Amino acid sequence: MKGLAGEAFVAIWHDIVAEGQAEFQAWHTREHMPERLSVTGFLRGRRYRAEDGAPEYFNLYEVQTAAVLTSAEYLSRLNNPTPWTQRALPHFRNVSRSLCRLGASVGRGQGGVMLTESFEAAPGADGALGLFLADHALPKISDRPGILGAHFGIADRPSSEITTAERKARGDLTRVPGWVILLEAVSVSAALDAGRDLAAIEARGAQGPVTRAVYRLECSLARAGSIG
Repeated sequence: MKGLAGEAFVAIWHDIVAEGQAEFQAWHTREHMPERLSVTGFLRGRRYRAEDGAPEYFNLYEVQTAAVLTSAEYLSRLNNPTPWTQRALPHFRNVSRSLCRLGASVGRGQGGVMLTESFEAAPGADGALGLFLADHALPKISDRPGILGAHFGIADRPSSEITTAERKARGDLTRVPGWVILLEAVSVSAALDAGRDLAAIEARGAQGPVTRAVYRLECSLARAGSIG
């Protein structure tokens, strides 16, 4: 059973400076997520806050296809930030953002807790690593107690590195993780326990730096009629 909606996703990690927290929370919930979900092909958006690890926030957008993320409509939004967006973006720090093609997604629902892990693949290891995750690691993890979904994606680096007005407004260097694993769980302990099973990926070609954190869901918004 597939967990994520669509065939691609946007994964964003970041911190927010202390003086910008209130504005970020209001802007992201009231304007930014609804704006993104109004773009054709965007299906669902979620915001999480760190329970274990860093950065402080993780944002996930599930989209219909990877083509949505280079569409004229989406790029127009990125290059024409609203006045509120222009006020909010300078509060961002330590940003990582990957536009990913979905490699595999298994599960039975959405969890209130998300473990994220990002890393790179050794040269020539992409095929073996992808098969191992899709056929062995993620199906096994999805059967663990307290796990509702296990997914991975591979960044489209050229698309992820497009320079837009929003990217410039953040001001901080944006990192693009090449591989992203997402584990959805009912609790932090269940996510951390399942995350230990990912140690085997290093023998299959994953290489550092490996960044891992566990987040708790703050809000979720789906496009009307897009999620059954």
